[in-house]
Amino acid sequence: MKRYLLTPGPTPVPPEVLAVLSEPMIGHRTAEYRAVLGEVLERLQQVFRTNDDVVLMTASGTAAMESAVANTCSPGDRVVVVSAGNFGERWVSLTTAYGLEADVIRYPWGETPSADELAARLRELGGAQAVFLTHSETSTGVVADVESLAAAAQDAGALSVVDAISSLGAVPLETEEWGIDVVATGSQKALMTPPGLAMVSVSKAAADAASASPRFYLDWERYGKAQAKPDAPYTPAVSLVIALNVALGLILDTGLEETFDRHVRLGRACRAGAKAMGLELFSPDEDRSSVVTAIRMPDGIDGQEIVATVRSQMGVTLAGGQGELRGKIVRIGHIGYVDIFDVVTGLAALELALAEAGADIERGAGPGRALETFEHTRV
Repeated sequence: MKRYLLTPGPTPVPPEVLAVLSEPMIGHRTAEYRAVLGEVLERLQQVFRTNDDVVLMTASGTAAMESAVANTCSPGDRVVVVSAGNFGERWVSLTTAYGLEADVIRYPWGETPSADELAARLRELGGAQAVFLTHSETSTGVVADVESLAAAAQDAGALSVVDAISSLGAVPLETEEWGIDVVATGSQKALMTPPGLAMVSVSKAAADAASASPRFYLDWERYGKAQAKPDAPYTPAVSLVIALNVALGLILDTGLEETFDRHVRLGRACRAGAKAMGLELFSPDEDRSSVVTAIRMPDGIDGQEIVATVRSQMGVTLAGGQGELRGKIVRIGHIGYVDIFDVVTGLAALELALAEAGADIERGAGPGRALETFEHTRV
């Protein structure tokens, strides 16, 4: 059975990237590897849109997030966490684990955080050491306006720390221009590389933060000293770094703006297709939310069963709901190495599974509308 991967991550990997993963291993202390590492670090700065250092670690995206907490804050520091979904709650868990005094601004899942409300809370608190934000909340499909949120943090004298694990390389994120201090991401989303690499851009203010939190493997200073050579402080995932270099080359050769535009068109197509079937969107019907489309399930239909059906019977992997949305929504990811025919396949599989489950939907309308929307819309 042919397989299709349409989750918000991991995402499909281009053949050029897969090919280098099969090449013979090289030593990580060799000139050959150091040349690749140097190129990767330069390319990452271009994708992050920053001249600041980017830390590259062999770890998951969650480790990138944890490193941001460990390197910028000390136990007892007051911080603000803006949470509107499952991954906003991950910031809550991380800041709590490090003994921070976390003031949490919670939104109902599916709502978009407000910069005005963040600014008001920061005024009430008299400031904070850092504000922790989620750019693309893949549990709901919401992509927040982190430019405005980061500006509110900056106005209050707080560091801005952004989880961009699923958004970097998919939707616009101007790290330096928007004054964001820390951006965390992972390899397995829009960067089109298998899981296993974590990356963090670090502003001078974030690097200079006097953190008293204990750390070793996640210590940015250790990475900074090594990468200046360039080198790695610990044994890296050599093959993954080489693969990431190829993936970054593909993205930059295409152009970031062109890549962003393609994701907007894919998002429009997916949303239009879902609505044409008579389904209701859970994620916002807006161009900014171009990472994942979250679709409400009809009454009496279990989204987890739909996801299981399309995977086992049709070879299509979609994502179900998380937390309080489990069983209530199905999510279609459309970032990275995904094209319109993948989206159409995902919608067709969803249609077949829903019809089999007894849902009253418009047969054949979704895939056709998605193709039409993609073809006739330009950004």
